[in-house]
Amino acid sequence: MRVLLVEDDLIAARGINLMLKAAGVIMDQTDSGQEALELLRHYEYDIILLDLALPDIEGFEVVRRMRISRNDTPVIILSGLTMPQARVKALSLGADDFITKPYDKAELLARMQAIVRRSKGFSQPSVRLGPLELNLDSREVTVAGKDVRLTGKEYSILELLVLRKGMVLTKEAFLNHLYGGMDEPEVKIIDVFVCKLRKKLAHAGADNMIGTIWGRGYMIREPAATVMEAFAPAAPAYAPLRVPRLAPVA
Repeated sequence: MRVLLVEDDLIAARGINLMLKAAGVIMDQTDSGQEALELLRHYEYDIILLDLALPDIEGFEVVRRMRISRNDTPVIILSGLTMPQARVKALSLGADDFITKPYDKAELLARMQAIVRRSKGFSQPSVRLGPLELNLDSREVTVAGKDVRLTGKEYSILELLVLRKGMVLTKEAFLNHLYGGMDEPEVKIIDVFVCKLRKKLAHAGADNMIGTIWGRGYMIREPAATVMEAFAPAAPAYAPLRVPRLAPVA
């Protein structure tokens, strides 16, 4: 999961930063609404944590401009405002949730995970693909019930592939997701991560799930049986109409 935090309270931002890093979440941070909008034009995030009281423009305006530009990235408002009108306004502008400060950090993380899951089309924490299963909340990976130990980078790559199943992801997209444009290594490091990830999955019994699309990038594959079923010709919806032959007229 990659998060954009827009918060001008340094103490609150530091607390969220520590919590998200402990949960293995990749985070970018700014205290400016204008800069947040600029980051959203260049990078893709799974969710945004947005304070309302920013030094340049209100968080309400950030949400309004996002939705006008058809950016549907989920937004959780973090605010000290307790008036119902603030919550109603934020939700009507397109925010996905509104959490009043002070808040419980574990609850915030749980809400973030739930919203991101729903935005990707998953209602449950666990995502299954053949023998492979990911728990998006606990970041645990199993193959046929057997635990697979992955590094943080390997898990982030696998999670991104699974959540975007059927899409070809470029190496640049992985770099952006893993490093957020900050101190990015050479693009070939993605090949190294994917190679190690493939070996671990294959050793656990999930071989050939990550496909290479030459010249473009990588994508997650359905298990072989599912792929064969997908390309099998469909049975006719009804039997062909048989027209009886008429006997010749004497």
